[in-house]
Amino acid sequence: MPGTNLTREEAQRRAALLTVDSYGIDLDLGGAQEGGTYRSVTTVRFDSAEADAETFIDLVAPEVHEVVLNGTALDPAAVFADSRITLPGLLAGRNELRVVADCAYTNTGEGLHRFVDPVDQQAYLYTQFEVPDARRVFASFEQPDLKAAFQFTVKAPAGWTVISNSPTPEPKDDVWVFEPTPRISTYITALIVGPYHAVHSVYEKDGQSVPLGIYCRPSLAEFLDADAIFDVTRQGFEWFQEKFDYAYPFAKYDQLFVPEFNAGAMENAGAVTIRDQYVFRSKVTDAAYEVRAETILHELAHMWFGDLVTMEWWNDLWLNESFATYTSIACQAYAPGSRWPHSWTTFANSMKTWAYRQDQLPSTHPIMAEISDLDDVIVNFDGITYAKGASVLKQLVAYVGMDEFFKGVQKYFKAHAYGNTRLSDLLGALEETSGRDLKNWSKLWLETAGINILRPEIETGADGVITSFAVRQEAPALPAGAKGEPTLRPHRIAVGFYDLDGAGKLVRGERVELDVDGELTDVPQLVGKARPAVVLLNDDDLSYAKVRLDEASLAFVTEHLGDFAESLPRALSWASAWDMTRDAELPAREYLELVLSGIAKESDIGVVQSLQRQVKLALDLYAAPSWREAGLTRWTDATLAHLRAAEAGGDHQLAWARAFAATARTPEQLDLLEALLDGTRTIEGLAVDTELRWALVQRLAAVGRFDEAEISAEYERDRTAAGERHAAAARAARPTAEAKAEAWASVVESDQLPNAVQEAVIAGFVQTDQRELLAPYTEKYFAAVKGVWESRSHEMAQQVVVGLYPVLQVSSGTVEATDAWVAAAGPGASLLRLVSEAKSGVERALRAQSADASA
Repeated sequence: MPGTNLTREEAQRRAALLTVDSYGIDLDLGGAQEGGTYRSVTTVRFDSAEADAETFIDLVAPEVHEVVLNGTALDPAAVFADSRITLPGLLAGRNELRVVADCAYTNTGEGLHRFVDPVDQQAYLYTQFEVPDARRVFASFEQPDLKAAFQFTVKAPAGWTVISNSPTPEPKDDVWVFEPTPRISTYITALIVGPYHAVHSVYEKDGQSVPLGIYCRPSLAEFLDADAIFDVTRQGFEWFQEKFDYAYPFAKYDQLFVPEFNAGAMENAGAVTIRDQYVFRSKVTDAAYEVRAETILHELAHMWFGDLVTMEWWNDLWLNESFATYTSIACQAYAPGSRWPHSWTTFANSMKTWAYRQDQLPSTHPIMAEISDLDDVIVNFDGITYAKGASVLKQLVAYVGMDEFFKGVQKYFKAHAYGNTRLSDLLGALEETSGRDLKNWSKLWLETAGINILRPEIETGADGVITSFAVRQEAPALPAGAKGEPTLRPHRIAVGFYDLDGAGKLVRGERVELDVDGELTDVPQLVGKARPAVVLLNDDDLSYAKVRLDEASLAFVTEHLGDFAESLPRALSWASAWDMTRDAELPAREYLELVLSGIAKESDIGVVQSLQRQVKLALDLYAAPSWREAGLTRWTDATLAHLRAAEAGGDHQLAWARAFAATARTPEQLDLLEALLDGTRTIEGLAVDTELRWALVQRLAAVGRFDEAEISAEYERDRTAAGERHAAAARAARPTAEAKAEAWASVVESDQLPNAVQEAVIAGFVQTDQRELLAPYTEKYFAAVKGVWESRSHEMAQQVVVGLYPVLQVSSGTVEATDAWVAAAGPGASLLRLVSEAKSGVERALRAQSADASA
């Protein structure tokens, strides 16, 4: 039986048979405040290419009451099983199906999620349908290439608001009847229902007028900076419509900040849902606003790429996500008046780091992954699909030219509006506008896995003048278990020469852009030039590759990394150092010293926060255990010194406060955390506000200073949904066997926690300085993990599988226990992938710890 899965072959057969015209969806949500189930009535009109054919429609529901096909009632007990309703004896041409079912609210962030705000005790609903969860709300042909028009009719409690893809109508007797949508895929339909707070505006230009809305719960309204969100949204409208030469394709654009959202956001057509942690309750650094802006622009870009033109099947998911990622960051970098013109620095230091890490796991795969079924795609929202794909698109833009790239995109939108496409459709348009043959490029970059390494090979004369310069490309072996062969690829890169100027800043004096192909590429343009202090390959971050510095450049950068005048070469150098640390080429203790020598000069707050996270990770996982405590002590002392030295009230002060709170360890340091909480000590300019208070409370709980009484007292100060999550994390963080057993039971032995609370408990449970306390849970993990995977929804199961894997137990025993479990349990492909990725992290940590011990 298929369970809730769907194979590509099944989808292809169904698409060949059916053309779907429209859905009429009638939902009675009048009892949403109380929860339970709700009545769902779906009427689907579709054409069949054959007479007397049989197919199926998808539905996940506790009970089906009626199935009426072309006027004939079918017995639900006979035709509904295993998330499918069998549809026999179709007519050639037009068919009509009516399905009446009771569907269930969820607390997992899938289907129709229901959340009760502890502040006002009101229920708030929203849908999340990607990948296959529209079928949890209405009967649907759940695949992206069976587009249709959707018309929603919704009964809601009095006083509530209902938002969908079409403009919000005036309700009559608490019933909201929406106009049909354009032809879209099931997974981007949406309903958001509840007593939401709203702010409205409009985007207007050259006669175009698009209504804009921003929504959140009333308990967050005081923190909603709607003007700033509208500003970013208008920036995106301006830039995307110019670059795409295609007007925004839907009737309005709402952005809804919703609770307990599993992802960052979702590109529902005209009704984007966004995690409401982006409504900042406390002071955050500018890096947080930059990330939020990128999310806003990413989802807006999807209105064209993904919603207007949609992939035929999920193997082209990368096109949706990579295109939205690339264009959102390009918009931040290039749009006039952008607040974040250095967004490629953030991309290099965060998104690409994610991609490099993902591409070195045993689950590495081509950008255009082979997706045989829904189980495959559900675990494929990863660093390759998003960040590597966006990196490759950035290189493609450099390869064909930005103007030619967007001219091709414009042809693509005009040719395929409201339809479905494959990769070849986009590449064909780009070939036409650029004159480049992209078939070989596509094969090497999109259809192969793995990562290349670029190294400079430089020879100089006695006078310091370059006599030979070449770029060597390596294709390391793929990780054990990965499919495919190492591949050398064509790269469009820049080479930058950097020297110190009179002010002590590293500035670029020479730049050459070229194509690198094969094992060795000569660069004759640089012969005869004076050798600079630093030679930086892949300057401007045009390509996707691991870059190594030559020996002389590495020695100079080690002393002067913070002296680069521009943020991007600094970020590239920092990223290279971090990659070397993960690859056991740079010992963790040397990485710590490198960061401590240069971080004070780092002006980019996003880079500072990345370095703080990476140092802590290096010390926790990659440092030799015998030296770890010494390294943590040195780092913690440095965080406190930087906190005290930082500009009062500035972003760096807040970042250092959080870094210090995450690692404070001596009695004196922990005394300071307590004193900051109770106000007996202050640091000038540092606002110990709600979110920072919780960071202090959670650390004090994790080291045993705070227990239930103190945690409950803090929750009384912040009786909100966020406060509930923070309190749950703090309770799970306590260093007692009882606290760990309670947390484990709530997550593993019970399935009652909502998604966001479960995530918080898992985060609190795993504390890096509690290895011995957590050691017994390795055996418990392997005893429970398969049962959790098979009995929970994907989102809930994945939190447990990934979050509770014993990653802190860095030993050969953990690797052997994992291998023994795989052999005995025979997990399916998706579960095997997640566990294998986690095991790979332990193996990497073992290599890095060995390198650090040798240092």
